[in-house]
Amino acid sequence: MAGESAVSTVAKPQMRGLLNTAIKRNLTIALVLSGVSAFAFKQIVGNERKRKYAEFYRTYDAEKEFEEMRAKGLFQSC
Repeated sequence: MAGESAVSTVAKPQMRGLLNTAIKRNLTIALVLSGVSAFAFKQIVGNERKRKYAEFYRTYDAEKEFEEMRAKGLFQSC
């Protein structure tokens, strides 16, 4: 009879609102993961791209490029 006092009852399953609970949980997880991935993409790809564009335009010489294209004969009017 000592074993009967150690028996516990099983919790009832959630029968109402199960879909709403799952949707809220999944939506929260999806929003957090999308925010984290957007921030990571901006840091990894976006900032590197901005740095490369800034470096290109810092050293770009339009007159030199024009003279190289003209020397190659790419223009008909020049």
